[in-house]
Amino acid sequence: MSNALTNTEFNFPGQKSVYHGKVRDVYNINNEKLVMVATDRISAFDVILPEGIPFKGQVLNQIAAKFLDATADICPNWKLASPDPMVTVGVMCEGFPVEMIVRGYLCGSSWRAYKSGVREICGVKLPDGMKENQKFDEPIITPTTKAEIGEHDADISKEEILKRGLATPEEYELLEKYTLALFKRGSEIANKRGLILVDTKYEFGKHNGKIYLMDEIHTPDSSRYFYMDGYEERFNKGEPQKQLSKEFVREWLMDNGFQGKEGQKVPEMTPEIVQSISDRYLELYENIVGEKFEKVQAGDVLARIEKNVTDYLNK
Repeated sequence: MSNALTNTEFNFPGQKSVYHGKVRDVYNINNEKLVMVATDRISAFDVILPEGIPFKGQVLNQIAAKFLDATADICPNWKLASPDPMVTVGVMCEGFPVEMIVRGYLCGSSWRAYKSGVREICGVKLPDGMKENQKFDEPIITPTTKAEIGEHDADISKEEILKRGLATPEEYELLEKYTLALFKRGSEIANKRGLILVDTKYEFGKHNGKIYLMDEIHTPDSSRYFYMDGYEERFNKGEPQKQLSKEFVREWLMDNGFQGKEGQKVPEMTPEIVQSISDRYLELYENIVGEKFEKVQAGDVLARIEKNVTDYLNK
């Protein structure tokens, strides 16, 4: 078992500041570029779990980089280069304070809300009589606010976004257009791999007055996938779907009495649990990307990242 990278404190050329997110450490270079390091930290229920997951950062970074390249014709995105398997460098954008969540199927938190009697999510009305994991006639957009550290994201409607001035009507129209087009492309790529892209989230920002897609895209941390094979049969029998996402981590936590609520304790993450989560991430990569995952184990990971990024910035 290799060591997981859970903390970084680099000092890159031109570095102005660093922001440590739940999973990514983001370095500001001269207020022009961002160096985003995908660490091996893992979060669930907005809580960073105590153990890192080996190769998770590499998995997330490489999936996101491939999908950013595969969707660059749909909308501009922030990526400039991936100088290291765990790093993407991109243009600095001023982010919209909302996440665009798009759902093709009724599951996860939307199903939990629906089951409790909710029939409207983020201003989108849902019909009676739907079942768990049922496909919507058309994908729906259910945005959330971007939470401050330690707070939970909150659902928000299009009307509320416009009322609060979080985006102009013209900007929001473009955000919706990009969101649906990206989801369509992601779904088409997934279908070719025998997968269903169930739901995902996109983050957008502005650079020189233009809207850019930012952050990660179509990764198992930001998206949920079902296996296409057996979907109908399981759905008709009311059985759980076989899925590729971080949901298995949430389920393990819930089974052990943890949902991120006050007073709850994260269950012990034994080496066996950590290894099993790492194995699942490699499985996710190979299924989503359709290629064998090549583990990069170049001794001192911090030294490797520092050299690769510094060489790139000094070019």
